[in-house]
Amino acid sequence: MEDSIMNQVYDLITNQIIEELQKGKVPWNRPWNTSGNKPKNLISGKDYQGINTVLLGMKNFSSPYWLTFKQCKKLNGQVKKGSKGSMVVFYTLYDKKNVQTDETDVIPVLRYYKVFNVMQCEGLALPDKPKAIEFNPIDKAESIIDNYKDKPIIEHGFNRACYIPSKDKIELPDKTQFKSTQEYYSTYFHEMVHSTKHEKRLNRNCNKISNFGSIEYSYEELVAEIGNSFLCNEAGIENTFKNSIAYIQNWLEVLKNDNRMIISCASKAEKATNYILNK
Repeated sequence: MEDSIMNQVYDLITNQIIEELQKGKVPWNRPWNTSGNKPKNLISGKDYQGINTVLLGMKNFSSPYWLTFKQCKKLNGQVKKGSKGSMVVFYTLYDKKNVQTDETDVIPVLRYYKVFNVMQCEGLALPDKPKAIEFNPIDKAESIIDNYKDKPIIEHGFNRACYIPSKDKIELPDKTQFKSTQEYYSTYFHEMVHSTKHEKRLNRNCNKISNFGSIEYSYEELVAEIGNSFLCNEAGIENTFKNSIAYIQNWLEVLKNDNRMIISCASKAEKATNYILNK
C-alpha cells in the first residue's frame, strides 16, 4: 500500500517536470539569482527544500512566499477564486512490524499537500521584497538589443526565461534577479536567437512543436546557445563562455550520432546572429 502511494507521488512529480521540459523549460537550469527568491513558507519563513524547490520554482509567480489554504484563512486572507494549488511533498514515518524478524521497522512514506502562492491570495500582509542586487548595464550589449530591428515583445518580471513563438514574445526575470549582469545578457541573447526562428524572420521551424530531448528540440537549443556565445563575444562578455560550452555539450549528447549536426547548428546560429546585428 505504501509503495503504491509513493509511486503515485513520484509519478505526479515526474509528470510535472516532464510537462515543463516539453514546454522548453529546464526548471533547475537558472542563471538568475534565486537566493532571495527561493520558495519559502510565509508563516514559518523556512525555505522549501529538495524537489519542492523545483516544483514551486517552476511556477511563474513574482513572490517566493507560499502557504496552505488553512494558513491563508488563519491570516484572514482568502485564496482567489479559480486558483490552483501547487504540490509540496514530504515524508511521513510509519512503524511496520517485520513478520520475519518480529521487529518493528520504520518505513518512510512519501506524501504531498497543496500550497498557494501569496499572489493567488487576497487580504494578506506581505513581507518586504528581498533587496535587489546591483545591475550595471553593458553598453555594447544594450546596443545589440536596441539595434535588433524587428525584435519581439520583451517583458520582465517573470520567474522564467523563454521565447513564446505564438505571441512573438520574450519573457525574462527582472534584471536585478540575475546572479550577474553578464548572466542577464547571456540569457537575453539566448532567447533573442530563439526569436529569429519566427516565420516573419528566418522561419526556422517556428510552428513545429518539439518535445524536450528530441533531435529537433536539441538542434534549436544548440542554435540558440551557439548564437548566444557569438553575441556574448560581440558584446565583450567572456565569463559565461564556460557555461555555454557545458550547455552545448549537454545537447550534443543527443546529437552525438550525427557529426554534421554541430556544423549545421553553427551555420544557423551565425545567420541568426547576423540577423540580430543587422549584418
